[in-house]
Amino acid sequence: MSELSSRSAYLPKPADKKIRIPRVRPWRVLLPVIPKSKSSVPRSIILVYGFIGLIAIGTILLMLPISSKSGHFTSFVDALFTSTSAVCVTGLVVVDTGDYWNLFGQVVVMLLIQLGGFGFMTSATLFLLAFGRRIGLRERLLIEESMGLQKMGGLVNIIKRMAIFTILIEAIGVVIFFIRFIPENSFWTASWKAIFHSVSAFNNAGFDIFGNFQSLSGYSADPLMILVTAVLIILGGISFLVVANIFEVKRLRKLSLDSKLVLSTTLSLLVLGAIIVLLTEINDPDTLGAMTLPQKVLNAFFQSVTARTAGFSTVNVANIADYALFFTMLLMFIGGASGSTAGGIKVNTFGMLTATVWSTIRGRERAGVFGREFVPQQIHRALTVVLLSIGLLAIVVFLLTVTEEFRFLDLLFETISAFGTVGLSTGVTPGLSTVGRLIITVTMFVGRLGPLTLMLALIQRQHPATYRYPEEAIRIG
Repeated sequence: MSELSSRSAYLPKPADKKIRIPRVRPWRVLLPVIPKSKSSVPRSIILVYGFIGLIAIGTILLMLPISSKSGHFTSFVDALFTSTSAVCVTGLVVVDTGDYWNLFGQVVVMLLIQLGGFGFMTSATLFLLAFGRRIGLRERLLIEESMGLQKMGGLVNIIKRMAIFTILIEAIGVVIFFIRFIPENSFWTASWKAIFHSVSAFNNAGFDIFGNFQSLSGYSADPLMILVTAVLIILGGISFLVVANIFEVKRLRKLSLDSKLVLSTTLSLLVLGAIIVLLTEINDPDTLGAMTLPQKVLNAFFQSVTARTAGFSTVNVANIADYALFFTMLLMFIGGASGSTAGGIKVNTFGMLTATVWSTIRGRERAGVFGREFVPQQIHRALTVVLLSIGLLAIVVFLLTVTEEFRFLDLLFETISAFGTVGLSTGVTPGLSTVGRLIITVTMFVGRLGPLTLMLALIQRQHPATYRYPEEAIRIG
């Protein structure tokens, strides 16, 4: 017995068999399942799924009778168009937001704007943080991609700071707007108008609840309203990362190349746009002609700001001359900064390509600016985004010319406004056919997520080449 017990001391004891019950995480239903298997599909596709889900929820809510002032069901196409426009922070509408939707419907639109502007994945992460949950590696990778970050260090801290920045700027806008609205509205009406328009302006959405499709035309002589809206648009359009970089270094010379490119390109486009609008519309009685000189300068500057994907307007865009409309299209196509609430091909892309052209003209072998050289692969990606965007616009305009009866320039303007998630319109949106509305809906969605998804897909597919082909010259010019 003793011998047996002594031997048993050296024998491995059988492990206790425990039945593991998988933990059920209810919040996982809020996030699409990320496939673990290796696939050529980029992880960023989850962002597309997230936006589609958000648009679907908004569509269902807006279709219900509790959303409209008439108390009737809203058609699927109109609800889908409005929901897509709000989530993609575009601002194009087929029904006036203030006249058609009641308070519940307007709240739905505002929440869609806020979630769409801040980003689906970032919003979902904030919800997880609010419930005290840990952010996993997969969620961190997705957020890193959606924000265009190069590293994951301090990701959660960045998101928290971004949320604080967003709430702070919007709160300041609410206070100023409330002071402006309270003399002519009740307390609750002034409060709601202030909240809605502050959120809409900062997220570059362009939605308004003033009624009759008038946007900010009733405030064209109000410097406070125009300047505060312009500042909110600019802050939302240059991205939090650029603002954070400014506060961190506190000296313009020490800014990152990306921040310098965003700020310099944005300033150049704002000044150039204001000058062109002022020169072309200064004597037009239907736009700036009836205003005083200071009001003309102020409104020309605002039109340059809002064309950068905001969608607000102090003049009737349909009355703007064709050459001014064409330049406005260029501003809408460029849009705001990467990682911001704005759309378009982004000023980062435009600034890089412009600097590349200038470097080529000067005979430099490697393109760059501000004493730094660009990564060649990024130039190739920028060219890919621009050319594919132009190709998409060509296809959409062709389809609209087949289905709609409006003149070509108006359809082109509407298409670029949808792709750049701007929201400016010459007035053709409410008159579009069902097919035309669906085409513009898809264009808004692709314009909001297409460039980002394409860029991330190109990055994921990139791999070091183990060989190179022989070089051969091509005739150019």
